[in-house]
Amino acid sequence: KRLIYKIYCWFYIVSVWRRNRFTLFGSAVTITLFVTAILGMDTSRLAVYQIFTCLFFVVLASLMFSMFFKGTFTVHRTLPHFTTVGDKCRYTVEVSNHTDKSQIYLFLQEESVDPRPTYKELGRSREPGEEKRNWWDRKVKYHRFIWLIKRNKKATLIESEIPTIAPNSSVRVSLEIVPEIRGYIYLKGLTVKRPDPFGIFKSYIRIPSHEKLLVLPKRYRIPNINLPGLRKYNSGGVALASSVGNADEFMSLRDYRPGDPVRQVHWKSWAKTGELIIKENQDEFFVRHALILDTFVDATYDLAFEEAVSLASSFACSIHSQESLLDLMFVEDEAHCFSSGRGVDHTRKMLEILACAGTCRDKEFSSILPMVIDHLHVLSGCLCIMLDWDEQRMGLIRKLNAMNIPVKVFLITEEPFKFSESDTDQMCISPANFHNLVVGKIEEGLFSL
Repeated sequence: KRLIYKIYCWFYIVSVWRRNRFTLFGSAVTITLFVTAILGMDTSRLAVYQIFTCLFFVVLASLMFSMFFKGTFTVHRTLPHFTTVGDKCRYTVEVSNHTDKSQIYLFLQEESVDPRPTYKELGRSREPGEEKRNWWDRKVKYHRFIWLIKRNKKATLIESEIPTIAPNSSVRVSLEIVPEIRGYIYLKGLTVKRPDPFGIFKSYIRIPSHEKLLVLPKRYRIPNINLPGLRKYNSGGVALASSVGNADEFMSLRDYRPGDPVRQVHWKSWAKTGELIIKENQDEFFVRHALILDTFVDATYDLAFEEAVSLASSFACSIHSQESLLDLMFVEDEAHCFSSGRGVDHTRKMLEILACAGTCRDKEFSSILPMVIDHLHVLSGCLCIMLDWDEQRMGLIRKLNAMNIPVKVFLITEEPFKFSESDTDQMCISPANFHNLVVGKIEEGLFSL
């Protein structure tokens, strides 16, 4: 198995070298050169050797020209703060020429970190749909290796032409990246390429420049879904809710304490006394929802889990249009709870958290229960995004119903889930609050609710 893994890695290195050194036309010319060399061995019968001779000298001239590409370049990217899966990300790169001659007919391309999986990663990962492949493909794991290469790249890096750079000057180049997977894209540098006059070989110079770009999860349009629940008392509600809920009501003044927000300073008292005075407001009653994300799957990458993260991101963005706060709860290496909404935190922060969220493979679903129970007294309602439907998950629903917490469940599966009315009675949830969304048809399923 290790020998097969090393062979795959070696073939990948060769393929990368070929793409960097040969143009598409150059690859065709090189193949033709080898074919004519074999067919032209018998010069008395075929005249193919004449084609071989012409191609040989053309390839030799191209190779000689490509060996003399030298230059000193520096680059500076202007990356956006983040981008989104599936959206084209355009940004500019300033390329500086530090030589005394003009540089023409150049191309620029990003270079990502080495996407080759480790031997352990190849062994423990599972390609989506791998169980449908034949025995030989599952044994040699070639398709799994190629899938991991694409997943680790995370984006398609598109090559762009560089305008003519005058001596000791700079130009701006527009580059394009198409992200395919959420998370961080790590860029280790850029490559300046120059094809030879025949367009066969490419010379290139690597310029190290380490940066990273955050890719947010794909988001869906969310229809007008009536979120369940009524306002509840929250200790310190004014600080949390800002203008969400009842109007602020002044209670008293007190001395400043470290950590008090600046917006609660009573400026008139400060002007009179010269000391910071804080105004206290009455705690508020307001709507607060929990968004429970199911991360408990066996694989490090799962299509249903990716759709679940996208759905959670969609809810996080739509919460601004509703007068409530949102608590995102999930378990990865440990239990996490993040609040978002007006007066608490920006949606962007929650999207960044979801962009890097991973699966939990070493714990059971019940490990999320203590965190949910700790927040029950302040929750108005709960949105549950589930990846499976078993006794542990139904136990959570029963617990929420026992505390009179309205619940909506979104079960994401790769195939439609068969759900009988007897099951709804058993788990104390009505079909109107249970929604099965199929992978690849999430948005369609949302608008059919």
